Amino acid sequence: MIDGQTVGKIKLIFRVAAKLAARSRTGSALLAGIRATARSFGRVLHQLWLEVTGFTFLAIAGIGAMAGMREYGKYQSGHAAGPGRLVLAVCFTVSFTWFGLSSFWRVKRSAKD
Repeated sequence: MIDGQTVGKIKLIFRVAAKLAARSRTGSALLAGIRATARSFGRVLHQLWLEVTGFTFLAIAGIGAMAGMREYGKYQSGHAAGPGRLVLAVCFTVSFTWFGLSSFWRVKRSAKD
């Protein structure tokens, strides 16, 4: 594991190397290209992160929906002690559906920018 002091030294080395490279036209063009590429990769990775977490939340909401249907069947047949578990499953499903959909909405909103 790298400690904080070593990370600081590595940052300092990269900062000095970037300043030296920025003095020449080729170096500044190379740095601009690296920044543009890193920014593009960062946006794509952020979009992928939002999509994967959105899918995961929707999959978990699907599991909650199946549990809710099972509890509803038990409640209708009279085998359940009360509606508490059914209400819990519905709240769980609604909240995780919201998390999943809001993640996809954030992807769509950031794609417009």
